[in-house]
Amino acid sequence: MPAPSSDFKRALKLLSDKEKEDLLLKAVRRDAELYDLVRYEILPDVDLRTVQDEHAERIAELLQKANGRVMNRALSRALGKAAKEVARAKRITKDKRLEVDLNLYVLRLVLDEYQNYFDGYFHLFYMATVRFLVRTAKLIPKLHEDLWLEYKPEFDEILGTLRAHDKHRQLRYPLPPELELPH
Repeated sequence: MPAPSSDFKRALKLLSDKEKEDLLLKAVRRDAELYDLVRYEILPDVDLRTVQDEHAERIAELLQKANGRVMNRALSRALGKAAKEVARAKRITKDKRLEVDLNLYVLRLVLDEYQNYFDGYFHLFYMATVRFLVRTAKLIPKLHEDLWLEYKPEFDEILGTLRAHDKHRQLRYPLPPELELPH
């Protein structure tokens, strides 16, 4: 998207409040993400917790509605959509901690509800889960140091569960025994 030109900014200043309101309403009707962003910015009752709950609900729904001839493939597709939902929540709030919280929620949900699909002939769902875990491992060190200790036990537990599975030996790269944090 191009940066607004000075002519555009001047023309925007010349618009009346009613015209600005109409323009904004037209824009949010066309783009759901813009609607969520504006809603988060201007409504006092829509806070970080509300956005997190809404996206967690959508993620759970995505995984529950996964179906197809090969359930492994359907679940790995749903996991990809869940990753996009997490990215969308981060773009709306600009909060890195929310991204890590939602990623850990997805991983907990996968391990609680869908772990039996790791045992199938296809490795796709297990591999997608491991990639999701590795992506989360890269996000945690970017947070404040105090939060590392908060996330480490839960992350290590999830990592241990995935390492305990037989398919972890077939990975191209070994999973670390625990979350590696910078010193």
